[in-house]
Amino acid sequence: MRLLGPALLLTAILPAADYKAGVARVKITPEKPIYLSGYANRNRPSDGVVHDLWAKALAIEDTRGGRVVIVTTDIIGYPRWLSDLIGARLEKDHGLNRSRLVLNASHTHTGPLIQRNLNLMFELKPEQQAVVEEYSRKLADDVVGVVAAALKDLAPANLAFGNGTGSFAINRREMSPKGMRLGLNPGGSSDHDVPVWKVTAPDGRLRAVVFGYACHNTTLGGDFYQISGDYAGHAQIEIEKAHPGAAAMFLMLCGADQNPNPRGKPDLPPLHGAALAAEVSRVLGGSLQQVRGRIRTAYQLVDLNFALHSRKTFEARLTESNPWRVRHAKAMLQLYDERRPIRRYASYPVQAVSFGRDLLLLALGGEVVVDYALRVKKEYGSKGIIVAGYTNDVMSYIPSLRVLKEGGYEADASMIYYGQPGPYAEDVEERVFATIRQAAKRVGR
Repeated sequence: MRLLGPALLLTAILPAADYKAGVARVKITPEKPIYLSGYANRNRPSDGVVHDLWAKALAIEDTRGGRVVIVTTDIIGYPRWLSDLIGARLEKDHGLNRSRLVLNASHTHTGPLIQRNLNLMFELKPEQQAVVEEYSRKLADDVVGVVAAALKDLAPANLAFGNGTGSFAINRREMSPKGMRLGLNPGGSSDHDVPVWKVTAPDGRLRAVVFGYACHNTTLGGDFYQISGDYAGHAQIEIEKAHPGAAAMFLMLCGADQNPNPRGKPDLPPLHGAALAAEVSRVLGGSLQQVRGRIRTAYQLVDLNFALHSRKTFEARLTESNPWRVRHAKAMLQLYDERRPIRRYASYPVQAVSFGRDLLLLALGGEVVVDYALRVKKEYGSKGIIVAGYTNDVMSYIPSLRVLKEGGYEADASMIYYGQPGPYAEDVEERVFATIRQAAKRVGR
């Protein structure tokens, strides 16, 4: 009788792997003081670091060679020029089709300002602008490098999926006598789902966990000047402490109208992060659904129309006391002078990734309100689905028709910081959903 050697014996004992997976990370903490993004009231660069920021990549390959790479990043958002640059370089150097690259940002408001994102929020001095441009160029190099490292790391792996429940997000759209304002609305729409995606080696060793939550990373306010990933950064740290050797990767979901509650104190991000990490670990320790099947991807683009506007719309704002509205009006009037006023946002991205019938990831551009995730789950079911926002391009808030009609920050006021002319037209939700359906159909859903 022939005896198996140790390596062959181990292979015979271990279960077969359904996929290959590769994991990599790169530190993206700014090396110099830099303006932090997300709050317009900041008036100076950062003055310290709470913890490091990271870009992490998970590459997955099925048995037919189909691939997808998911990148999670502790930044405010990817502007189109940056995601396009990264995608083009990876397609040229590694043959990675654009539909197979998912670039998600945590939207931390204690992360660095990114070039040409929220470009009307600040008026920087030349030396401050140079720091932002230098950081943004390096970020592109870092993300390309971390994806390449994940692809090089591909090894047999299995995937499983489960769901937990978060507790600290609250709808922030509060109606007041003066209209919709940012506040607390306990009765408003929320999505407390915490999707948990487990990646293990054939021997059961945890290699990566991808998890998400629909809540702004705004626990800290504009008076805070130290770099951090907010609650999402702390959650990743805690998960990696609890599971040494594994990469914890946070996906920002459709939390554009959701804030952490409570918020505003430096001790709160670690508390929210620890609560989220504990829920993720609880799910990891329970019974998860095995994920199998062919990887299929789709990347669809759709133009989104803005509501009608004219020169008079912006000329009327030039004498206002709000400096951001005046700055925005001047920028819009300059476009009118150049005979190129913005009438639509061209090529809004919608991405779909399916793993057979077991798991569907829908990834939407912009700051997407929770209504989109709730509607997707109503139409496609809530089992085996992740609906992310803040992916591939963050150009503005993406309101639902309900939010658009109610007005307020997510519908209109926020557009001045993004350099957009004003609110979207009322067909915005239906145009996005028509594209979601096209993308989902292309991946077999």
